[in-house]
Amino acid sequence: MNLNRRAFTGSLASGLLAAPLAGLSSLARAQGNEIVIGSIQDMSGPLQPFGRGKSNVLKFGVAQINAAGGLLGRPLRIVEYDTQSNNQLYAQFGQQLALRDKAVVAFGGVTSAAREVVRPVLRRANVPYFYNMPYEGGVCDRNTVLTGVTPSHALRTIVPHLIKNHGKKLYVLGADYNFGQLSAKWIRRLAAEHGGEVVGVELFPMDAANFNTTIAKIQAAAPNAIINSFVGPAHGSFYGQWAASGMKGKVALASQTFGDVGEHLLMPKEITNGVIVCTNYFEELDMPSNKAFIKAYRDAGHKDYVSNTTMNEYVALRLWAAAVAKAGSLDRNAVLKALESNLSIDAPHGQVALDPATHHCTYDMYLAEVRDGGYRVLDKSRAVTAIDMVGQCDLVKNPNTNQQFEPRI
Repeated sequence: MNLNRRAFTGSLASGLLAAPLAGLSSLARAQGNEIVIGSIQDMSGPLQPFGRGKSNVLKFGVAQINAAGGLLGRPLRIVEYDTQSNNQLYAQFGQQLALRDKAVVAFGGVTSAAREVVRPVLRRANVPYFYNMPYEGGVCDRNTVLTGVTPSHALRTIVPHLIKNHGKKLYVLGADYNFGQLSAKWIRRLAAEHGGEVVGVELFPMDAANFNTTIAKIQAAAPNAIINSFVGPAHGSFYGQWAASGMKGKVALASQTFGDVGEHLLMPKEITNGVIVCTNYFEELDMPSNKAFIKAYRDAGHKDYVSNTTMNEYVALRLWAAAVAKAGSLDRNAVLKALESNLSIDAPHGQVALDPATHHCTYDMYLAEVRDGGYRVLDKSRAVTAIDMVGQCDLVKNPNTNQQFEPRI
């Protein structure tokens, strides 16, 4: 189901999401006439910058749907729990959403570890789950939809750009868990495919905050560009130390993750200018549909920077709503079948399509450079698919698959 972009933009301007939809008799997973949707977000603790944006945009999207007459003629109601950046709470609140609150769908989760706590809980309860963060790739589960960017999405644009525009020698930095480890493998593969080489790789624990020794190693290796896959606030200290070293501007610096919570607005411009990022959405995208979305979001009282992590939560809600509308039902199997019907929507940043075989998304990827507290788009790759699980995950042929594959890189 492809919702027309002109209609989408017009609906934003009037505070609506889409035309009112046909009614449906109530199902078991509803309270009264309301449709209950679950939101499990880290609203406190160190991950709260992600959770609060996701919470805000879900409420915004639900308000749009309700202003348009609801979904299937019925209003939506969010039941939200604060998981407090504590993975153990994901299982507890996932069970509450399914068993007590009778939610028909659940959204949320920041870290992969949190996702892997709640995913089996929701699968057993037959509650579809949307995970909407950049992540390492590999999840293959018919009950789960993943709207976030994987390394194969981003690095297939970043690596060729750096080699073409800055030089062949790349230095890789990242978090020392599966996201950083797999990203390093992708960079090695892509560098070789495009005539480049990796001259150094360093991965760090999540609490690493002193990079002086690393910067000395980079200086000795003399790369043309650095690609980082940093995660968390401690790793953010690299940018200031890099600028203080005098190397900024001499070696290009690219990241898969910078700006996910608006870091480019919080750090001094002399530190952030020139950082190259590739993802599927920036608030600064100069598109009528995006400008309409941002205006409506601000008019609703939300002041947080809309990053890809926030937008992907909104896209998840829109995909689910489009699937329910197409199915004409809240029944799990009917909704999953609709999701697997080559479903696509026109989002603020362009078309988003769901791959039936992997439940990952295809969308345009934008390469941008931080400049004076904002992003300046340098290039655009159209309709980029996630190839992390090619030859491994096919939920159309094998719908009972339930595992996280390690991508064959």
